[in-house]
Amino acid sequence: MSNALVADKRPSTLRGARLPKWSPWAIAAGSIAVACGIGAAAGLTSHVQWGLIAAILFLLGTYAIAARVEGRRQAKDRIATSLVWVAFLLAVIPLVSLVWTTVSRGVKVLDVYFLTHSMGVVPDSQPGGGIYHAILGSLEQVGLATVIGAPIGVLTAIYLVEYGRGRLAQAVTFFVDVMTGIPSIVAGLFILSLMLIFKMEPFGFAGSLALAILMMPVVVRSTEEMLKLVPNELREASLALGVPKWRTILKVVLPTSIGGITTGIMLSIARIAGETAPVLLLVFGNRFINANPFEGAQQSLPLYIYQQYANSAGANAAYDRAWAASLTLIAFVMILNLLARGIARWKAPR
Repeated sequence: MSNALVADKRPSTLRGARLPKWSPWAIAAGSIAVACGIGAAAGLTSHVQWGLIAAILFLLGTYAIAARVEGRRQAKDRIATSLVWVAFLLAVIPLVSLVWTTVSRGVKVLDVYFLTHSMGVVPDSQPGGGIYHAILGSLEQVGLATVIGAPIGVLTAIYLVEYGRGRLAQAVTFFVDVMTGIPSIVAGLFILSLMLIFKMEPFGFAGSLALAILMMPVVVRSTEEMLKLVPNELREASLALGVPKWRTILKVVLPTSIGGITTGIMLSIARIAGETAPVLLLVFGNRFINANPFEGAQQSLPLYIYQQYANSAGANAAYDRAWAASLTLIAFVMILNLLARGIARWKAPR
């Protein structure tokens, strides 16, 4: 009896050897050290090359050590996890580098004066001027595009999910898929052809039309997915009470999915806010403040950035203004994304 109790208290030998929790960090540190040595010995001047060598060494080292200690099966699991982390770092590092570069260079001239004044008569080669006219133009153009594109996109998605049957629905789905992948310059050329037919001059609303074309397929796809997530039981319960289908959609389906729909619209706004090609073709740019999008050329932030950078040869002032406008545009898109996440959490079904 005593021998059986002693045998029960012995540690189980069913679990094989395991690497300590700190082993990935140690392998990563060793890989970075070896990669730095290889890069220095080979005369590699690019830190990107050093990073790629470190990533390859990290994957190889993880597999070799895990296979020797834990076996090949566990090593395959660790190499898959390591690939995910390497892919994550490859995506995050350029993003962090982009944001850091934009912030460090954009803060040089970004102040209240820069945000509240236009370029006016200030030459690109001279300091001064601002982006007020570009901010105003972007807000008006993107706002008008949202007023046009968001309702059409939502109504199209409602038709596809709630009513769409047969060849018409298939045709609408096909054209939405095609529009999702068209370059922005194509939308600009389409509106430009109409302007040439009617002999119209560049104006802000023309850019809004092109942006609306780019926005609609994104809204359709995001709204369609949100409507599909609404349980059919809610629709059936409403219809069983004798509520018409249109009222069921208005009072049951849309309120249930309003958070996701709003998030999709906000993300589509962030997507079109940085478009340059349609604005360059249709809005043409303006150094002065033009608050009327239906008459005369206007400015926008992406176009302002392009023009300032294009004219920055030998002019540090234009170069600094381009980076400051880029920082403002990134902040605008970031605020929209944060609003989208906040609305999604606020309106999430409970």
